[in-house]
Amino acid sequence: MSKTLVISGHPNLAESYTNTLIIDTLETQMEDVSIRRLDTLYPDYKIDVEAEQAALIEADVIVLQFPFYWYSAPALLKKWLDDVMTFNFAYGPEGNKLKGKDLFLSFTIGGPKESYDPLSYNHFTIEQLMFPLQQTAYLAGMNYRPPVYTHGMVYIPNVYNKLEDVQARAKQHASRLMDEVRKVTHSDEELVRKFVTNWFEQLDTLPAEESIFTQSLSTDVVFNMPEGQFVGHAGFKDWYAIARSTFKPNCSHGIEQLEIKPIGSQYQVSLHVRLKADTFPDSSMKGESIELVVNETWLVSVDDTNNVKIHEYEVVALS
Repeated sequence: MSKTLVISGHPNLAESYTNTLIIDTLETQMEDVSIRRLDTLYPDYKIDVEAEQAALIEADVIVLQFPFYWYSAPALLKKWLDDVMTFNFAYGPEGNKLKGKDLFLSFTIGGPKESYDPLSYNHFTIEQLMFPLQQTAYLAGMNYRPPVYTHGMVYIPNVYNKLEDVQARAKQHASRLMDEVRKVTHSDEELVRKFVTNWFEQLDTLPAEESIFTQSLSTDVVFNMPEGQFVGHAGFKDWYAIARSTFKPNCSHGIEQLEIKPIGSQYQVSLHVRLKADTFPDSSMKGESIELVVNETWLVSVDDTNNVKIHEYEVVALS
């Protein structure tokens, strides 16, 4: 079960007509969710960085929930980002702690939809105004998901909107957000996508223990590789022995394209991968540092317990 962490960035949540309702709905209706209300935890803006980083590490999906203030996030949430997203945690040579996690921005906007347009008074689209947070996700290696936002989320008695209308929109917002999170945490395609990422992360290290890989292979798996065809677990072990005698650990498989297509009860995974690696002097590569571009095609299945199995695996070298 994927764990979802919601960071509530409203500076005074109790006074919000919308964010409070959204947070309460998520807390009562989402599975395996944890809510961190920054205004309650840090009224003095002194962020417990260690506690926040620990919560992020435990999560699979991270939601930043906030009201849209002056085309950005409130100061409290910005302070949280500044303090928590540190060097060698979120970025830098050892800053891989958030890599592969899914990030959702969920926010409420007071202004009307039509105002966020090049020809209107706000000039820019919401997506454009989110570019800094989107880039933050990219730098941290996170999967940036399309933001969930709702306009007309301001209520001023006898001035703007009716309270029941605003709260109805807040309920709809919470429902949309939960649907989007479930697509990530429960769909087969997302399970396969994360499996592929993890497969290459393991392959980069070239561990001695083959069971890390064979546990995800069908018994009659077929590998069609540049070195030839390898069948079953024994065949994979033969190919893996060649790979370990050729490439030094800490390779880099960069996934440049990834497409997942249903085929009956299985999925075809089409990949464009760039491999960078150092080789051993006594290998066929003669100790050269190499960069290979390959197309890969996998055939995989997902069982009832969300385990992914590879049935076919083909690699075609392009350079």
